[in-house]
Amino acid sequence: MEGPPDRSNSSAHLYTQLVLQHPPAACQHVCDRRYTDIRSPEATLPRLESVSVAPVPVPEPTTRAARKERTRRALLDAALELSADRTFSAVSLREVAREAGIVPTAFYRHFASMDELGVTLAADTMGVLRQVLRDARRARSAGDNARASLAVLVEQIRAHKSSFRFLARERYGGLPEVSRAVNDQLRLLTGELAHDLGGMPGLGDWADDDLEMAASLLVVALLEVAVELVTVETPGGPDEAAVITRGEKQMRLIILGMGVWKSAHG
Repeated sequence: MEGPPDRSNSSAHLYTQLVLQHPPAACQHVCDRRYTDIRSPEATLPRLESVSVAPVPVPEPTTRAARKERTRRALLDAALELSADRTFSAVSLREVAREAGIVPTAFYRHFASMDELGVTLAADTMGVLRQVLRDARRARSAGDNARASLAVLVEQIRAHKSSFRFLARERYGGLPEVSRAVNDQLRLLTGELAHDLGGMPGLGDWADDDLEMAASLLVVALLEVAVELVTVETPGGPDEAAVITRGEKQMRLIILGMGVWKSAHG
């Protein structure tokens, strides 16, 4: 079944249609008679009618669990937004609820307290750092590893800048529960990395303490770069490039030093 005729104004398309519909002898005549003014400045082209397209509505969550998760995410995002220019301890439950579009009493359906919300934010952000290290471990060399780590980190910080700002600010200040959660997550991340390092060629006979030390150096270096990148105002600018270059050198130095380290079990 043929569709409606193409109304394109392309001269190439019109010429093709003419060749198909008229024999070669008549084609030039028809072109002269009907289309000689296509290139003329005085030619009048058909006026295109404006078409208004209605916005596509975002589907509402269809299940109770989906609606609950959406509200929970809204509370987390609201807390990050409100703590962008102040400590998390200065943000009130009522402010977060209002920003998320719910009544204060509904907050407790998702979190027992603001402390619990802050601990969840810390865990979420540390999950991003964990993924950065996982992606980087696919690299083939020390230089590639450091470069891959920082490339992924820069991308994630640009996408989640408020989360990393929260992490940097709350690690040493703010609510004790949140600060403790950040440091607990760092220890977990270090332990995971130490375990993975133990399975790498040349590190299988390292002492556990040495693996933990190497992993801690890498995690702290990565976190320090993240904290510096958060303060960069212009993504892709010279300040960001300087932070990345310094961070890459630092991480490469750690990785290369691991290659010559003589562990107690070595």
